[in-house]
Amino acid sequence: MPRVRVDGHTIDLGNLDKVLYPQTGFSKAHVIDYYRQIAPALLPHLAGRPLSLRRCPDGVEGDCFFEKRCPGHRPAWLPVHALPSGSSGGIDFCGVDGLPALVWLASQGVLELHPFLHVADDPDRPRVLVFDLDPGPPAGLADACRIGQLLRRMLAETGLQCWAKTSGGKGLHVYAPLNTTVTYARTKRFARAVAEVLSRNDPEGVTATMAKAQRSGRVFIDWSQNDRNKTTAAVYSLRVGRKPQASAPLDWDEIDAALADGDTEPLRFHPDAVLRRVAEHGDLFRPVLGCTQTLPG
Repeated sequence: MPRVRVDGHTIDLGNLDKVLYPQTGFSKAHVIDYYRQIAPALLPHLAGRPLSLRRCPDGVEGDCFFEKRCPGHRPAWLPVHALPSGSSGGIDFCGVDGLPALVWLASQGVLELHPFLHVADDPDRPRVLVFDLDPGPPAGLADACRIGQLLRRMLAETGLQCWAKTSGGKGLHVYAPLNTTVTYARTKRFARAVAEVLSRNDPEGVTATMAKAQRSGRVFIDWSQNDRNKTTAAVYSLRVGRKPQASAPLDWDEIDAALADGDTEPLRFHPDAVLRRVAEHGDLFRPVLGCTQTLPG
């Protein structure tokens, strides 16, 4: 089994030729290399946060599963964040504090990284307000982008700036950074109120109701992500699907242009395209980490 040294840590890399995305031939080696290259942009968004992991050890066409509890066979140097859990007393979540941890997780068939909205040492304070815009077929990414623009304008009216990223699938994630003293009870209540107003204003195009029967042809604004026990796919995380795509930050002008052109295909990003964007523009999502905003009353 090949071994590599990453920042002083030895990591075993087995089955590098295993194809994890069969339709494109994207292998475990490709996954590891993507995370290695994207690490400078990704790592600040994971720092100090517990992670829920989506693993596909046999590829996206095999069994994929979410793993909350950090594996017992983890290396001793991998960071672990213990969080209380009502049913089991507590769960040790994996963390990522640097490139070695990121490479090790990728070597275990982890494709998706889902951080909590808080850091481990302050679990009752969400750092951001999140809206997951999930279109129900036949609605698609263009519909999510249209609702995203409406959401952006509504948040601006309350004094909040927001940033968007693709979900890595057919949806859009909108983040309004807070980075102040606030509770999940407040962010969740506020997010639900915003979603319900938008659904009342556009009942044919938007729903704030979780029932899947209500989502057909509408964009579901998932406000429930604003919860201490929920996680959201990280910016730059790979996503499970037929083809390898990553959750990528967008400029609002790009969304405007895609809607004007009637073509949202340019808003879907292969990992190589994400790396090129970061090389050219830097981390478009970096402001989310430092922007300080107060949630309206």
